[in-house]
Amino acid sequence: MKTLKISKEEMLKRVSVFKDLKPLPIQLDKSIPQEGKDIVYARELLSIIGLENNSHNTPINKNAPITGAAGITMTIAKCPPNQGPGLHNHQATFETFTVLKGKFLIAWNDDGSEEIILNELDTISIPPGVCRSFKNISNEEGLLQVIISGGVHDMNDIAFTKVAKDQMEKIESNLSKKFEDVGFKFNAGLNN
Repeated sequence: MKTLKISKEEMLKRVSVFKDLKPLPIQLDKSIPQEGKDIVYARELLSIIGLENNSHNTPINKNAPITGAAGITMTIAKCPPNQGPGLHNHQATFETFTVLKGKFLIAWNDDGSEEIILNELDTISIPPGVCRSFKNISNEEGLLQVIISGGVHDMNDIAFTKVAKDQMEKIESNLSKKFEDVGFKFNAGLNN
């Protein structure tokens, strides 16, 4: 069977060093209140693997040191205690979570009525179309590996519930519009 030979220089383009990872650019935007960002993101979402050639409009591709891994994206979600994004769904992709540090509550369905607690190294894979959320329920910073696979992962794939939009509007009038302007939708679970 034929093998490939790759130089160290080329292989280093496929290495991610945790201490060098940067949060998504929108997470650094000081004009958006942290409370609002916490509704749609982990406190810090650190991209590790992005799609080939940044081929799709998704924030995950912005700072990923590695691109092109058979159509998956991978991030590390850093969450302080009691933080994590609200209910959202992915229409065409699976979202697989593995707890690297801490303990996370994973809730699913449009109303978050089902839930499970994952401990370190536990994994759950949520199929397309199912609303889900995660929250660090430990007393220390939690780390969650997030892998998105299958389908097309662009901004058309993800939508948050109307509850998320309502929470944002309580923080600041028209705050949800700032997220809609970059492609977020707040219609998950609605019949449209």
